[in-house]
Amino acid sequence: MAIFIKNAAQVELMRTASRICAETHEKLAEYIRPGVTTRELDNIAQDYIKSKDASPSFLGYRGFPAAICASVNEEVIHGVPGDRKLMSGDIISIDIGVCYKRFHGDAARTHPVGVVSEEHRLLIEATRESFFESVKFAKTSHRLHDISAAIEDCIDRYGFSVVREWCGHGIGREVHEDPQVPHTRQEKRGPRLRAGMTLAIEPMVNFGGFEIEMLKDTWTVVTLDGEYSAHYENTVLVTDGEPDILTLL
Repeated sequence: MAIFIKNAAQVELMRTASRICAETHEKLAEYIRPGVTTRELDNIAQDYIKSKDASPSFLGYRGFPAAICASVNEEVIHGVPGDRKLMSGDIISIDIGVCYKRFHGDAARTHPVGVVSEEHRLLIEATRESFFESVKFAKTSHRLHDISAAIEDCIDRYGFSVVREWCGHGIGREVHEDPQVPHTRQEKRGPRLRAGMTLAIEPMVNFGGFEIEMLKDTWTVVTLDGEYSAHYENTVLVTDGEPDILTLL
């Protein structure tokens, strides 16, 4: 397995890309309300990213037609922005990638829209918590799959399920690099983490079963049982000390 280690200059470029990514999330959060369309959110994100002399990592990536992934309710990941209007009671997962001087930052957040049920609000909170439980293991004293096990252990306590077919990844000059970062416990602990590795850790958690399917648009992944799904992601730098979460302001 290839492990991509970044030098100080590369990390600083990733830090800038990641900061712009985090700022874009904060900008979009101001507009997430009933009545807004996912296309409007995409336009806001594109304009903001470009205003920072950066570019959306996802736009055109393998043919993807938008700057953000906007996944609503049962949509797990890769929802394509369009004319759908958000309604009170929805939840929406926004995934954003930013490229700055050929280096990338990647982060996802799930937001409640209007008045959301307590069970779906708990789903959002549990998904976020699973990231922060897992990032405790993003240190040189641990191995890659210690991160994976921590995510599943956290979600098991809530009785939700973790998506298995999609995973996190390395990130740097490419938005997706080795190594893959599974979100469930693995048979082996994986390679030892090394300072300079940058990982996109992104648990995807379903309210119901873990099974998923892809829609005919060949992009949007949905839960098989139609239950809601949440997504939380940050770009993380492994250091000799505590992990550095680059996409948090």
